[in-house]
Amino acid sequence: MKKFVQVESVGMRFDTKKGPFVALRDIDLTIEKGEFIALIGHSGCGKSTLLNLIAGLTTPSDGVLICDGREIAGPGPERGVVFQNHSLLPWLTCFENVYLAVERVFGAKEGKAKLKVRTQEALALVGLTHAEQKYPHEISGGMKQRVGIARALSMQPKVLLMDEPFGALDALTRAKLQDELMKICDATQATVVMVTHDVDEAVLLSDRIVMMTNGPAATIGEILAVDLPRPRNRLELAHDPRYIECRAAVLSFLYEKQAHHEKLAA
Repeated sequence: MKKFVQVESVGMRFDTKKGPFVALRDIDLTIEKGEFIALIGHSGCGKSTLLNLIAGLTTPSDGVLICDGREIAGPGPERGVVFQNHSLLPWLTCFENVYLAVERVFGAKEGKAKLKVRTQEALALVGLTHAEQKYPHEISGGMKQRVGIARALSMQPKVLLMDEPFGALDALTRAKLQDELMKICDATQATVVMVTHDVDEAVLLSDRIVMMTNGPAATIGEILAVDLPRPRNRLELAHDPRYIECRAAVLSFLYEKQAHHEKLAA
C-alpha cells in the first residue's frame, strides 16, 4: 500500500475578538491509497476543520499536508468534496449540475461528446440515469445527495472527502446510501475521508476510524483498525463479534475516555 495523503504536525488557529482560538494541534495522519478513513468525535472537535484542510479550503497555521506527493496549497479537482448540504444549483438539471463539474475539469482537452459520456457514467454509478433531466426540487433528499456524490466522482478525484453526507437523511435512506457508497468504493477503489457523528456508520464503512479528542486544541486521540472483511453486509455484521467489539471501542472512547478527560480538565 502507498502513502497517499500525509498530514504532518498540523495545527489550526483562528483569530477571534478574544484572541487566537486553537482548533487543532499536533495532527499526524497517513492515509493509504484506496483506504476509507472515518473521522469521528464530539461536536467542536475539529473534524470538519481537518477535512477542510485536506480539501485545501483552508491553510494550516502549522505543519504541512501532502496528497500524492504534492503539498496541498488550495482546492483542486484531485480532491472531490461532498458536503451535508448537497449544494446543487436549483436552476440546473441533475445532468447539468454534474456536467458543470466535468466541463470545468476536462473541458479544455475533451469534446462535448466525451464530457457527456463522463456525466452519464457518473450518474449511472449512483443509480440516477432515470433522473438526469429532473431538477433538484423534483427529487428527494437522498437523490440530491447521490447527485452530489456523482458530481464529485465525475471529476475522477484521487481522494473523495465527505462531510457528514448522510447526516440530514432519514435512517432508511441513510442506510441505502451507505450500502451504495460501499459498492462505489469497491468498484472505483477510491480513497475516502468521511466526517461522521454516527458510530455504526463509521464501523460499517471504514478501514480505520480516527477518533478526535474534544476541542479546543483537539488532536487525534486513538485510531482503530476495522479489520472486517469486504464486501460488508450490515445484517450479517449486526451479530459479528468483531463488529460489536469495534463499535464498543469507539463508544468507550467517545463517552467514557473523553468524559474522563473533561472531568480532569475541569
